[in-house]
Amino acid sequence: MKLLHLDSGLLENQSITRQLSARIVERLRAATPTLDVVYRDLVVNAPSHLSGEILTGAGLPEETRNAHQREETALTETLLEEFLTADVIVIGAPMYNFAIPSQLKAWLDRILQAGRTFRYTENGAVGLAGGRKVYIASSRGGLYSQGPGVDSDFQERYLRAVFGFIGIDDVTVIRAEGVAMGDEMRQNALNAAHDAITETVLSAEVV
Repeated sequence: MKLLHLDSGLLENQSITRQLSARIVERLRAATPTLDVVYRDLVVNAPSHLSGEILTGAGLPEETRNAHQREETALTETLLEEFLTADVIVIGAPMYNFAIPSQLKAWLDRILQAGRTFRYTENGAVGLAGGRKVYIASSRGGLYSQGPGVDSDFQERYLRAVFGFIGIDDVTVIRAEGVAMGDEMRQNALNAAHDAITETVLSAEVV
């Protein structure tokens, strides 16, 4: 079994999602000692954001691409291969300004590829990447799972929509919420997230 572990928290030593994603992977390793893990830090090695040059280069014959297009097309293929060969994907995805980090968005832009992870039909889009399990380690400074903040959640809702679009509906969110609302709230959120990892991850069929 193969697992792809992605982190996108900007602050390496203070990132809650990095801590939670590592804990999820640790638990999955304990349950499946033969687990083959590929790790990619989307901050340290951030994919370039899509540009017209990169986007058009992907559709050109190899011999007509310039050096930058060849490099970026090769990176896209690497990211796609890592994703498509994984059975489980673990993503550290904090909320920044109501949405996901731009580095994670850049990665998603590389794997959402027509003909590879989805295709269009006369009845609409069809996901081609189903059969995978996704764990999202989520952190939020405020409260967005209930109350007035729900309408401002463009983080978890977006990720569920994106993965659903490519055929993955088995998505589990491990959430630490309200972590900027005082020390007690932060600790309670972390405790709840760690309890959720123990209860949810170890009971999952994928392990």
